[in-house]
Amino acid sequence: MAPLARAVLDACRRFTARDPVRALLTEAVQRGRLNPEALIRELEAGSDRGSALPREVLRDVVRGARSVAEIDAMNVWRLSGLPEPAWNQPLRDENGEYIGTPDGYFKKVRLAWEIDSYDFHFAKEDYAKTLDRNARYAAAGIAVLQTLPSRLRTEPEEVAAELRAAYEARQLTSTQVEDAGLGQANIPWEERK
Repeated sequence: MAPLARAVLDACRRFTARDPVRALLTEAVQRGRLNPEALIRELEAGSDRGSALPREVLRDVVRGARSVAEIDAMNVWRLSGLPEPAWNQPLRDENGEYIGTPDGYFKKVRLAWEIDSYDFHFAKEDYAKTLDRNARYAAAGIAVLQTLPSRLRTEPEEVAAELRAAYEARQLTSTQVEDAGLGQANIPWEERK
């Protein structure tokens, strides 16, 4: 019987479409606990035949993608023109308390990007966990941009624009925000929510 890394890569070499390779490799890393570097070593040790797609996908997996949606997020990020965020890195406060592990984190502007699907975030218990996570972000002064995975493929340019806008908004100082007419005092009472 072949070692898991070899078995996964042998299966990937047979695929001619990108999506099954993405699904298999991210699943092997996330649930199979395979180290991405071990997959690369195994790929390097084997034949080059059928290795183009696995090599391409492994570049994003090594960067930190742990799901197909996160690879899609990396593709959208590339469209945004923004600096690269840290992918799937746990954040802790100054006391070492866990805040969250955002899918992407822009440290310079304290912006977390979460790819939140209905499947994993909107069952009653999971929704409560998502709200708790977002409250921890807010308490730490971290803004969060939440994106549905489906939009990464159906509206990549729009999502990239939202990501840029969120990043740029975090660069503004509070004085710039008020000068831009966005202060609460400048909004008529009936329009405040």
